[in-house]
Amino acid sequence: MQFYSSQSLENLIGEFSKLPGIGRKSAQRLAFYLLKQPREEVEAFAQALIDLKEKTRLCSVCFNITEVDPCPICRDATRDHTTICVVEEANDILAIEKTGMYRGVYHVLGGALSPLDGVGPENLKIKELLSRLTEEVQEVILATNPDVEGEATALYLQKLIKPLGKKVTRLARGIPAGSDLEFIDELTLSRALEGRNVL
Repeated sequence: MQFYSSQSLENLIGEFSKLPGIGRKSAQRLAFYLLKQPREEVEAFAQALIDLKEKTRLCSVCFNITEVDPCPICRDATRDHTTICVVEEANDILAIEKTGMYRGVYHVLGGALSPLDGVGPENLKIKELLSRLTEEVQEVILATNPDVEGEATALYLQKLIKPLGKKVTRLARGIPAGSDLEFIDELTLSRALEGRNVL
């Protein structure tokens, strides 16, 4: 481990290194960048981190990250409350909202089933999802990630929700635009074949 002339600088590099996807070199770059910034900007950055921890919480309805409870999406009467889109994490909501195509509400599971990592149904917000499936709810969209854990979670939820008489759908999967078939993995290609459209 390198040691600079400043313990404060070394501490900051160590803290940045703990962030996902940030190696030691990136951490050094970030620390030296902040060192060059005016004090007001660094204070604003530090305050944003403090506010993040002090002001945010989980919505008591959908478990999205919010500063007001329930969150703005759950409180919005113009949204379609008959459709619930189930996602693994709150950042998945941001991706879907960016499309501007979905007007229903959400439910954040807080992860995906992963027995090898010790994540079972009791560790996710599955009970809470089932309690939301009132008569008003007509469709549940399973928008978990297209990996092994996400697929297992979707299958588990489908088995729980279908007997309740709710329509259960899964996000379509397919071949990305502009790609060549020879470079597509088998799972993506098989999903694309299953979800093919009539022309």
